[in-house]
Amino acid sequence: MEEFERAGMLLGTEGLSRLGESTVAVFGVGGVGSHCIEALARGGVGRLVLADSDVVSRSNINRQSVAFQSTIGKFKTKVMENIIHEICPNTEVITIEAFVLPENLEELLCGVTEKLDYIVDAIDTVAAKLALAEFAKKHGIPLIASMGTGNKLHSELFKIADITETSVCPLCRVMRRELKKRGIESLKVLYSTEPPLKPVPPSAQTKEQEPAGDVPKDGLEKGHPQEDAQAPRKRAIPGSVSFVPPAAGIMIAGQVIRDLTGIH
Repeated sequence: MEEFERAGMLLGTEGLSRLGESTVAVFGVGGVGSHCIEALARGGVGRLVLADSDVVSRSNINRQSVAFQSTIGKFKTKVMENIIHEICPNTEVITIEAFVLPENLEELLCGVTEKLDYIVDAIDTVAAKLALAEFAKKHGIPLIASMGTGNKLHSELFKIADITETSVCPLCRVMRRELKKRGIESLKVLYSTEPPLKPVPPSAQTKEQEPAGDVPKDGLEKGHPQEDAQAPRKRAIPGSVSFVPPAAGIMIAGQVIRDLTGIH
C-alpha cells in the first residue's frame, strides 16, 4: 500500500507484512495511549483493540489526539476508531468501553486473547496495571507498560527498560514491589528519570473522583495512582503538557513495532 511505502524502506516487505497481520491491544486512550495508537495505525498494524471507559473532556485538549471541541463528551475509543479509519480504512478496530479491573480482564478480552500479539498498558491505576501484567504473563503475550508521565516537562528523559533497572519514578517503585509479590520478575516499561514537579494548582482547582488516592498508600507518593482501583478517592489533578505524554506514546509505539518486526 502506498500509505506504508516509506516505512517499507526501513522495515522491508516482510516487516510490513508482519505488522499487517498483528493484533495490538492498547489499554487507555489518553495522552499516552491515543498517540501510541495513532502511531501504531500509521505504522501499519492491522488490528487494534482499544480499551477505555472514559469520554473526552475539555481538559484533555492540551495533550490527547482524540480531544477536539467537537469530540467532547464522546467515548475516546470511538473517536480513536474514527481517526484510525481516516488514516487507514482497512485497519480492523475493536473497542471496549469498560474500566479495567483484575476480575473483569479475562471477560473483556474474551474472543481476542489468542489473537493478541502485544499489549500496551497506558492506564494509570496500579491495580489495573498489575492485572494486565498477570494476564500477559499467564497468556505469554508481550507487554509494555507506561509509568508516570504527569508533572513532567522533559520528554527527552524518557527511557525504555526492564522495571528492575528503573530509578527515580515513584510509580516504578510501587510496581516493582507489587510485581515481586506476584512472582513477576520482569516487565518492560517506559519511565522517566525526571523527578516529578510539584504542580501549582489553579486558584479554584476542582477535585476529580478517580481511582487514585490523595493519601499515600504503601509508599505511593501523593498524586500518583492508588493501588486499590475499587476504592475511588479524591486526589490532586497532576499537571500535564502537550509535549510529554505524546512523546511517551510514540516511543512505546516504536518499541512495539520494532519488537513485532524483529528489526532493532
